[in-house]
Amino acid sequence: MSQIFDAYEKEFLEFTASIARNTSSLPSLAGDAKVQKIGETESDVAEAEALIRRMDLEARSQQNPAAKNPMLNKLRDYKSELARLKRESQLASRAANEANNRSQLLAGAELDDVSAPTSSSQRDRMAQATQQLDRTGDRIRDGKRTLLETEDLGVSILQDLHRQRETIVSAREHIHGADDNIGRSRKILQAMGRRAMANKAMLYGIIAMLFGAILLVAYFKLFRSSDDGSGGQ
Repeated sequence: MSQIFDAYEKEFLEFTASIARNTSSLPSLAGDAKVQKIGETESDVAEAEALIRRMDLEARSQQNPAAKNPMLNKLRDYKSELARLKRESQLASRAANEANNRSQLLAGAELDDVSAPTSSSQRDRMAQATQQLDRTGDRIRDGKRTLLETEDLGVSILQDLHRQRETIVSAREHIHGADDNIGRSRKILQAMGRRAMANKAMLYGIIAMLFGAILLVAYFKLFRSSDDGSGGQ
């Protein structure tokens, strides 16, 4: 299996374990600690989703089905597990926010029973604390959005690189195919050249034999004619 996929898988399991721990600890927290834990959980979910996309890209880039199929099977399980953890964390966050709102309402009702100056001061502090929590939540959401945008850009770049690699591999295969065709053509031309040389040598041999035969016939004619002349005398 791919070492890159194994590294992504290890990080994913760490984030899912962190999501489960943070979700289970939310009911026991309050105030800033609860808001911080909710932000950490949302950040872990975003990281886990990014790792899912990376693992999916790495799995689909594999050419060997024996390595690709086990990765895709794991991905299906991990996607289901992350979806479950995400639902649980959202439910826990919603319950925590509702509990926090009830606590604030109860605190406001108790403040109404005390003297006006003190109640007003406490309400102001509570409003400031609420605004601070809202600002913290906004910063966490902005950071999460920036992280997701950066991750999407990275995944897009990886997909472009993967497509370019496939194009290069395809072009290399075409070049190898062309080289093979050129090699075969060269061998055919060499064989034709050797055959032409052999035919030419055979033609020269036939011409030499015919020339020799002509000389031999001429010689015998001359020899016979000289014998006939001497016999007549």
